[in-house]
Formats: sequence, C-alpha cells, structure tokens
Amino acid sequence: MARRIPGRLALVLFCASAYAQQADLTAPQRTAVDRITPASLRANLTVLASDDMEGRSTPSVGLDKAADYIAAQFKAAGLEPINNSYFQTANISDLGARGQQILRGLPEGSPTTARNVAGLLRGSDPNLRSTYIIVSAHYDHVGIGGNADDKIFNGANDDGSGVVSVIELAKSLAALNPRPKRSILFMTFFGEERGLLGSRYYGEHPLVPPAATIAQINLEQLGRTDASNGPQIQSANLTGFDFSDLPKTLSDAATALGVRIWKDMPASDAYFGRSDNQALADLGIPAHTLSVAYGYPDYHKVSDTADKIDYDNMATVDRAIALGLLRLASDATPPKWNEAYAPASKYVEAARKLRTASVQLGN
Repeated sequence: MARRIPGRLALVLFCASAYAQQADLTAPQRTAVDRITPASLRANLTVLASDDMEGRSTPSVGLDKAADYIAAQFKAAGLEPINNSYFQTANISDLGARGQQILRGLPEGSPTTARNVAGLLRGSDPNLRSTYIIVSAHYDHVGIGGNADDKIFNGANDDGSGVVSVIELAKSLAALNPRPKRSILFMTFFGEERGLLGSRYYGEHPLVPPAATIAQINLEQLGRTDASNGPQIQSANLTGFDFSDLPKTLSDAATALGVRIWKDMPASDAYFGRSDNQALADLGIPAHTLSVAYGYPDYHKVSDTADKIDYDNMATVDRAIALGLLRLASDATPPKWNEAYAPASKYVEAARKLRTASVQLGN
C-alpha cells in the first residue's frame, strides 16, 4: 500500500514541481505570462465596475458604455473586428418571450438593443487558423436598485473580473510573434443575468463556424478568493469537469504555474448550465465555465466592488489560462466530449450532428 503524504508536505512538493516546470516554459509562453499583470487588471476593472457604468443592466446606457470600452481595448490589443465591427447587435424584441418581458419593463427612451463584443486573434498556422477557440465572459450585471444609499450594483467580481481577464488574455496572446496557431475569438456577452441572452443569441447567430470551433472557455468570478467554501488561492474550478477532456488540458497547463484546477464536487455538474458556456455546449462544442469562487460574501450585492478583488491571485489564474490556451491553440487534436460519462451524452450527440452537418455542407 502506498504511504499517504501529509497535506502540508504534499503542498510543498506540488509547489516545488510547479516551480521546476515554470522554469521550463518556452519563450512564447514566458512572453504571454509576463504581460498579464495585476496593475492592468485593476485599471480595467476600476473602469468597468465604476458607478459610471450604472450596474450594466441589459439594456442600458451603462451597458453600452461598457461595450464601447471593451471594444476599444480589443482594438488596442490588435484584435480584428468581424464583418467590420467589434459588435454583434441584437434587438431586445428579437430575444423571444424574455425579450418582450424586458421591453415592457423599460423606462421611456434606456436603449432597445444590446451588443455582444467580439474581437478575433487570427491564427498563424495556414492549416489551423480556420479553427477557433472562444474565450468569453459576460459584461452585464443587475443595474440599479434597492433602498440603501448605494443603489448601484457594480458587479466587480460578477463578472467584471471575467471581462478584464478576457481583455488581459487578448493583450497577452496578441503580443506573441508568431501568434497562436489556431484563431481565438475573444467575446463578452450581454444579458447573462437576464437568462443567458447574449450567449444564446450568439449560438443562434455564430460569428465563426460552429463546426470549426473546437472549444469555449467561459470565465466567471475570478477575482474573489474569499469563497463560501473556503479561501481559494492559486486555484480554480471548471463546471462539467468530467464532461470532456478540456478540463484536463487546462489543469495540466496550470500546474506549470502552481495553479490547481480542480473539480468542485457539489457544483461541477450543477452549475454547468448556469452560465454562458451552455449555448455553445448545446451546439456540440466542448464548453466549460472556469471560476475561482461560485459563492462569496458580496454576491449580487451593491458591495461587490473593485476594491475587494485579489488582483495578484487573478493575474496568476489568468496566466495559467493563457498557458492552457496556448496548448489548445497549438494542439492538432481538438477536445472531445466524454462518451463514457452519462450526463454528457446529449452533448456527445450534438457534436455528432454538428460533424455530420458540416460534412454534408462540404466543410
């Protein structure tokens, strides 16, 4: 029988191994990692989670301000617009029954459209650049309300932290020469808090071919380490951990930076359909949401503010995600759904249909 290693010693050994692997990073990996900084994350989140954004409700003037800011960051990073625009605009009236309900509740004259924001990092490999990875987060929150003196729900962790991480990852990977082999579509969605509206709209109106999209990594609540299930330092978890082999790819890469990506047993499957990965998974694309904390003291409260974010830890987690993206963007074998895991069966079937439809169309 193998002898059990005490927890403290196991942690020491894990960190020692991680530092050894970190020293072996390639030059492009080191470049990508070093460009992700706590200061840059703080600067962007201070803007996006400010009172000026008015809680980023869908739709609202504040949400539009946030969309313009994100698009400007994508442009500055060197991402390409798609169809000559960084925006995918949806009429709220076209969003089904939920859209009609939202319209009835709008004050006379706050906007009747909402925009997903997207920028493309074109891949460098002639054969793989026509395949895509999506990195996403939702940039909306719950707006203004309540009876207290502070009525603005700033949404710093939920999900300003995910949005600024998308921006930071875009900047770091766009600086590489050569760029990653596959193309990466960086996106921020509207309307997650209203029922995953922006991602569902994207699923119905994709900007890149679903059959050529090999994976989606959706980012939620990366900034708070004071999780309801205990402090989460240098760790993150993925929903649907056993649904595909994508979590293992990210976990293996994260180890090089001493970041543990783990399966939260109570939340892993239960939270799979509660964020913006669901629409892409329904299409058959291996798609998961990565979080540091599912629950934390200021969830959906006006006190979810930028000053409570652990920027050092968020930068560390983002660096681990960057390494995982580099592996996905360079690996010739795309992630696959786990056919042996019963809860993933409908996604296995959706992927099969997606491949069949692609072959029939000659793609």
